[in-house]
Amino acid sequence: MKGTLITFEGSEGCGKSTQIELVCRYLRKKNKPILFVREPGGVKISEKVRNVLLDIRNAKMGSECETLLYMAARAQLVKEVIAPALKKGKIVLCDRFLDSTIAYQGYGNGVDIKAIERIGRFATQDIRPKMTFFFDIDAKKGLSRIQGRKKDRIERRTISYHNRVRQGYIQIARREPGRVKLINADQPKEEIFNIVKGHIDRLLKLR
Repeated sequence: MKGTLITFEGSEGCGKSTQIELVCRYLRKKNKPILFVREPGGVKISEKVRNVLLDIRNAKMGSECETLLYMAARAQLVKEVIAPALKKGKIVLCDRFLDSTIAYQGYGNGVDIKAIERIGRFATQDIRPKMTFFFDIDAKKGLSRIQGRKKDRIERRTISYHNRVRQGYIQIARREPGRVKLINADQPKEEIFNIVKGHIDRLLKLR
């Protein structure tokens, strides 16, 4: 793959969407060939799967079903968009990727993490991010940031679940410090972006 995959991760209310927007703006000013995608979704089939996953009416969905649906949405996005873009040499910025399933369904729901990783390699065509930003915030504080909006099926889960997700991300970052950049999300967005931009500059050799 000639291109570069950069992923953005974190629990609810961590501010990753704001940072992705700032990175997109920054790289466009640098005339870099970028593509932004989100998970689950990004293409027609995956968006339909997203609707099923986040619908609060699907309260009986099992953890195994949930895991496989996230993988299915990811597999279609990779096949249709991510893999072709990377082959063309583009910089792909992805709002969530395989780490999300490990954190939310693995650490959060108790699904076997080794199984998630095996299925993940198949779903992603073994495409891995060159760099991942994990925006870390206290779970309760993060959830308080989204109080004003209608919560989806995942966001409605207990605080203990969201704490497990956060700890899962921390474990991932500890295992792969070279790839995963753990950033304190409880600070002004401008300061966070300066940290992110520094990592981006080094990765893409923009200095």
